[in-house]
Amino acid sequence: MSKNKISGKAYLAELANNVPSNARRNFLKQGVKFSTGLVAAVASNEAISGNSTALDVPSWSKSLGSGVVSTPYGIPSKFEKNVIRRTVPWLTADKISSISMSPIQELKGIITPNGLVFERYHAGSPTVDPEQHRLMIHGLVDNPLMFTMDDLMRFPSESVIHFLECPANGGMEWRGPQMEALQFTHGMVSCCEWTGVRLSTLLDEVGLKSKAKWVLAEGADGAGMSRSIPLDKALDDALIVYAQNGEMLRPEQGYPVRLFNPGWEGNTSVKWLRRLEIGDKPWHHREETSKYTDLMPDGRARRFTYEQEANSVITSPCPENPWGSRGSYQIEGIAWSGRGKIKQVDISLDGGVSWRPTKLKGLVLSKALTRFSLPYSWDGAPALLQSRAIDETGYVQPTLSQLRKVRGTNTIYHKNSIHTWQLLSDGKVKNVQLK
Repeated sequence: MSKNKISGKAYLAELANNVPSNARRNFLKQGVKFSTGLVAAVASNEAISGNSTALDVPSWSKSLGSGVVSTPYGIPSKFEKNVIRRTVPWLTADKISSISMSPIQELKGIITPNGLVFERYHAGSPTVDPEQHRLMIHGLVDNPLMFTMDDLMRFPSESVIHFLECPANGGMEWRGPQMEALQFTHGMVSCCEWTGVRLSTLLDEVGLKSKAKWVLAEGADGAGMSRSIPLDKALDDALIVYAQNGEMLRPEQGYPVRLFNPGWEGNTSVKWLRRLEIGDKPWHHREETSKYTDLMPDGRARRFTYEQEANSVITSPCPENPWGSRGSYQIEGIAWSGRGKIKQVDISLDGGVSWRPTKLKGLVLSKALTRFSLPYSWDGAPALLQSRAIDETGYVQPTLSQLRKVRGTNTIYHKNSIHTWQLLSDGKVKNVQLK
């Protein structure tokens, strides 16, 4: 036997010698079970045999690795090079007003790494000097003020975990299935820890006039992106954010400062924030008239549809994560709601005819991504997989036909309907829609 190889029995015996004598007998009993389970686990992959190299000492264990600060800012392993944001070239006219999608099919837990958070630009990402940047608050206030970044960071900070979602997430699927990738059907959503100062704190500093009802948020990008925000939201949970997941905002996420409205469509969380004007009515600027309104079947448009409704999607299996051989799996996915916490997620294997409750995993936070899973023994039979989220307000994620009955097919916004994956007998997954 090679000095780099060891039999299963010898391996167990070696481990047993390092176990206290009074526990050795129980260990050896467990070892027999372990050995049997190990053989079963690898039977469909690579059997342990005399010709196997599975127990050889690998090359990377025979030499020194790289030292401290070899990469001053850490980067993912080269073996994770495919876990990146992606774009759909035909989705928008130009990349400066385009969007990239987060690889939610590859992510673990509920926090999206900063480098994978989806992007949305209206005039590209500006390079803003934090030393020169100012945030002005004026209008119907008693004491108009201009804040430097240093000023903002002197106020009491607050950190919260919430999702951020573009209202066009899933919008390409309104009229029919188009994208054979979860990243493209649902990748305009991410979830982070956001750190900043409550907007209500700053509004206390300037003092509000009695007629104050609305806030206009304007960005410092080339588009002067702006949205009208009801004062009630500004005084509730809106944040002036300067940090994300423990570090200062990335340029594509609004560095050095942005507005963040938890649970609301992402465009209201204006990036590169430079101005907040207090008024008595909404402004009806371009991005809340010709854009970000929901066209109805009769030609009228819903306006100010801020809240992102309860949504969910299965992330495994999906087109990017097909199943292999038959056996035991976990059907897994994510759910979220702009109304609060996810209360329950159900899974259907037959296209919505019957439903099974899932287990919510890990943290279940208000207005944050929530993980769910269901153990499933797959025998190779085809299935129509769906997930259905219910939030703490009792709102139930609608079917596509229910949503179309009310909203028609003329819009691209707020498509939160139940999504269907077709699991084929070979384990591959297709994007389909049921009538």
